[in-house]
Amino acid sequence: MAATGNINRSSGDRGFVIVAVLWILLALSSLAIIFSAYLSASARALAANDMALQTEALVSAGLELAAYQLALSDEKARPQHGAFQFRLDQSSVAVTFTSEAARIDLNYASKTTLAGLFTVLGAKKDAATEYADRIVGWRTRPSPGSENVEAARYNALGYVPRQALFTHVNELALVAGMPAALVDRALPFVTVFNGSPDVDPVIAAPEVVVATGSSSGDQSGFGGRGLSLDGAQAPNPQSAAATAQSPCYRVTLTIQFRNGRRTTSEAVIALGDKVEPYRVLSWQDDVEPKAPVLRRGRG
Repeated sequence: MAATGNINRSSGDRGFVIVAVLWILLALSSLAIIFSAYLSASARALAANDMALQTEALVSAGLELAAYQLALSDEKARPQHGAFQFRLDQSSVAVTFTSEAARIDLNYASKTTLAGLFTVLGAKKDAATEYADRIVGWRTRPSPGSENVEAARYNALGYVPRQALFTHVNELALVAGMPAALVDRALPFVTVFNGSPDVDPVIAAPEVVVATGSSSGDQSGFGGRGLSLDGAQAPNPQSAAATAQSPCYRVTLTIQFRNGRRTTSEAVIALGDKVEPYRVLSWQDDVEPKAPVLRRGRG
């Protein structure tokens, strides 16, 4: 009887050991699956991080080369736009640069110019004038002791107008009464980096040329001969292209990677001096490609 009891206990012990071993194997299998998933996720994260670092390096190289090309020219003879390509790290980079004088500056443009732009983009004349008034109110500090009428317009919106210069074009969406669709249409034609109320009609988009009532030569972006907003013949300011200059340039870089991926980045740089050749004022990756704009002139 004692021998039989020992045999039963021995069988029970072996069964317990087998179950324990099975649980250990199951735990090890689960651990292996988790570790495999971790390695896979880590590999993807490292690949994405490597791509981001490569993009940053290629964009930086493109900005350096663009600034170098612009610095080679005398300030008065500096090209207002240009393009070039280069290859680096088995990737191809196409670079275009355009002076910010091609865009209307939200901080310095006149009310007439702003209203003209909104009219060109489809707003009715009275509404366009109202939008222009609100932009001027957003960027203008009220006189000391005077009633802040502009701030009262924003009470229902829950915030106050900046009443200082725009710091980013996206602030346009915060201006009271501005339709979102009109803001989206206006963004490609405005800037906060021009630094002047003037634009260069030679490189400006047709919408900007019509909005400012200027023309370069006999061409018009809409097939006419420099028509102003009221349909009359616009003056041909021969000095406009020479005087409307900006130290800031918008640089667009399209990168074709060796794995076939294609990205577009956009930056705005301000040219400096020999100590600091340029500064990056704005940088945006993964920009939606824009349709090419036919430039006026052959520079």
